[in-house]
Amino acid sequence: MNEIGKEYGTALFTLACEENCQELCADGLQAAARAFEEHPDYLQLLSSPSIALPERLSSLDAAFKDKLPEYVLSLLKLMCQKRRIQYFSDAQEAYDELWKASKQIRKITVKSAVPLTDLQKKQLKEKLEAINHCSTEIHYLIDPALLGGIVVETEDRVLDGSVRNRLQQVKEVMII
Repeated sequence: MNEIGKEYGTALFTLACEENCQELCADGLQAAARAFEEHPDYLQLLSSPSIALPERLSSLDAAFKDKLPEYVLSLLKLMCQKRRIQYFSDAQEAYDELWKASKQIRKITVKSAVPLTDLQKKQLKEKLEAINHCSTEIHYLIDPALLGGIVVETEDRVLDGSVRNRLQQVKEVMII
């Protein structure tokens, strides 16, 4: 994450906390990020020095005026004015991290050899939330090298219940 984007995201989060609109701003940032993903040329247009600043700012108003919270639109305009709009995704990421930390939402990555069913995901989420005593945001990855089982990674630990890990443990016991 770029430091410039991080500063903008932190500033917006601070303002959102003061105004008690953290979730509203988080949703607005996600909406803007989706728009930029769907139209990647739009970010290029907003950062282009060949287009006059008033035109770029009016373009932001036209695209987002009634669709984004006032503070998010102001952030976009400020980043555009300061020629920092290319760091928007970093600002959004920084804001998101701060918001999740304030809500005590723990980021977890779960790797499995095959896709988990919806029931398995639900049961795993319930179990992880009970263990961690907080809400979780789980990102699922498929890793065929695991052979079977799952690997759960949090910010501070790794729980490796994969078949590959168990085979490695057996191998180590046999060598000793």
